[in-house]
Amino acid sequence: MTGLLLLSALPILGGVLRLEELGTDPASAPSSPALTVAIVAHIVGMSVYCLLGAFQFSPALRGRRAWHRRAGRVLIPAGMIGALGSIVLAVFFYGPAEEFALAIVRIVFAVPMLGFLMLATRAIARRRFDAHGAWMTRAYAIAITGGTQALVLIVWSLFGGETSIVSETWLVGVGFVINSLVAEGIIRRRLRRG
Repeated sequence: MTGLLLLSALPILGGVLRLEELGTDPASAPSSPALTVAIVAHIVGMSVYCLLGAFQFSPALRGRRAWHRRAGRVLIPAGMIGALGSIVLAVFFYGPAEEFALAIVRIVFAVPMLGFLMLATRAIARRRFDAHGAWMTRAYAIAITGGTQALVLIVWSLFGGETSIVSETWLVGVGFVINSLVAEGIIRRRLRRG
């Protein structure tokens, strides 16, 4: 759980700085108020989802069903809001043209995250607890990728030098793939134990 909180801290800190920038420098905001709302929704939704979601991996707290359920009722909407914000920002991309590929990579993973949360909701409604846990784990892995991406970029800059927009796009994709593979490993280990 501590590792997940630390991994979440990097993108949350970046999000807080971006929100502060939006509040103090109106010129940094996109021209459309709807896109500003999408930025805020993405940052707030993902921050809540990443922080609260880390506690769902604590065996002590998972044993408390009432807490787990109450947290889940906040987590799923927060995750959906964060993913939808990301999708809107990618679809209505407003950044420099050379960063468009980066937006596409993000939408390629934001859409499945939203789908995983929907499948998790359906699974819990049908009382399929193992499936619910698996879908939530997959969605959470995508959500905290910001931290993994930061680590991948740091490692790359230490050994590979400066990043270009092309290498950054590839490295962001690598972060998503790393987290997705780790999530699948956790899910398989749980199934073997079960």
